[in-house]
Amino acid sequence: MKKDIHPQYYPKAKVRCVCGNTFTVGSTKPEINIEICSKCHPFYTGSQKLIDIAGRVERFKARRAKATVKNPARAQASAFGRRSRRKQKSPSKANPPLIKSQKAK
Repeated sequence: MKKDIHPQYYPKAKVRCVCGNTFTVGSTKPEINIEICSKCHPFYTGSQKLIDIAGRVERFKARRAKATVKNPARAQASAFGRRSRRKQKSPSKANPPLIKSQKAK
């Protein structure tokens, strides 16, 4: 291995979260500031604390509710998936007749 090309390793680097949680890890930086840790992340805590500044979730829910009220038949069809709205192929299109030149002799 080449000498003097690797960064300095700090085996007890401090990690600080916005929620106030601190812990130590090994890193190439002596201090690390993070926004979400395992103590405040919704996946690990089980809480549904949404970090939504722009209100995107509420806008989506409002659009979805409006579409459901406007056309309830389509909302029911979308519950079954996209295939249920497609037209089924007719048997004649599934197996087209052979052209005279393609027929067996």
